[in-house]
Amino acid sequence: MKDNNSATVIVRPAIPDVARSGLGWGLVGVAAFSFTIPFTRVAVEGLSPLFIGSSRAVVAALLATCALAVTRQRLPRGMQWARLAVVAGGIVVGFPLLTSFALTAASASHGAVVIALLPAATATAAVLRGRERPSVAFWWATAVGALAAIGFAFAQSGGFGQLHWADLFLLVAVAVCAIGYAEGGLLARELGAWQTVSWALVLASPLMVLLTAVAIAEHPPAGTQVQWAALAYLGTVSAFLGFFAWYRGLAIGPMAKVSQIQLIQPVLTICWAGLLLGEDLTRLTIIGGVAVVLSAAIAVRIRIRPPGSAPNPDSTNQVLVLHPERTAPCTSQPNGLTSRGKRDRR
Repeated sequence: MKDNNSATVIVRPAIPDVARSGLGWGLVGVAAFSFTIPFTRVAVEGLSPLFIGSSRAVVAALLATCALAVTRQRLPRGMQWARLAVVAGGIVVGFPLLTSFALTAASASHGAVVIALLPAATATAAVLRGRERPSVAFWWATAVGALAAIGFAFAQSGGFGQLHWADLFLLVAVAVCAIGYAEGGLLARELGAWQTVSWALVLASPLMVLLTAVAIAEHPPAGTQVQWAALAYLGTVSAFLGFFAWYRGLAIGPMAKVSQIQLIQPVLTICWAGLLLGEDLTRLTIIGGVAVVLSAAIAVRIRIRPPGSAPNPDSTNQVLVLHPERTAPCTSQPNGLTSRGKRDRR
């Protein structure tokens, strides 16, 4: 086959390292999500947790519906709906409701434990679902970062203590959110980043509208302006706009590496808790934050080897291409070689 044949796909490396763009988008998403716990803590002071967890999804679903309609996105097909249900169950229904109820009894700094555990859970879900094989060094860096994050977050909140019902809610929230993140990251490669979260919001909207109505009937909302502003952020950014960047980063990947940027999130969350809620920021918080950031930096620099492949010095410049006339992906390299290491010629 000649190089100028229409079936030949040659990718020129316009960007030196594609993986870095995935990490960058992931960092933007994490920064947006880092306000979720403090703002939820603010909102639950005057609004019911059921209303917060459900109404934020309704607000986001309205934005998603408008975006999908204006851009005339095609409907998901077949099993994509089932996969969207998994995403919706984790990030639209499970995580918001569970954390809203948990934060009625836990402080924002204690809630940061959720963020500390989430990267390891997401990486595990990503490995199982996406068939990625992180190296042993990657897992060591992940474990050290997670332990550092958990240690300083618990110390900041006053120690480990006994397992409270709020902690059980937070742990379950971590599990369902990790599954939603991993499935959403894979589905974003087919539907697009913002399209994935938008369809998940639309799919879950009937249930969330019903729960919002129940919450209003039980406890008519009567919050302050600050509490309503916090809820507005949760509905527009935490539940919608933040996922634009986050899923784009996961889709570019590698998924397990991008997920480790979440290790920085508990540092940011506790900082916002100190600035917005007046919680004390101790020297231990600063030391723990430095440890988490360094562990995350090490983790994201460790290379992940695809299943069944040998190390390749040019793997960081590989680009995943879907040819318009094919359904199978073709991995092209900057030197015009195919993934088998030979020129595609007859």
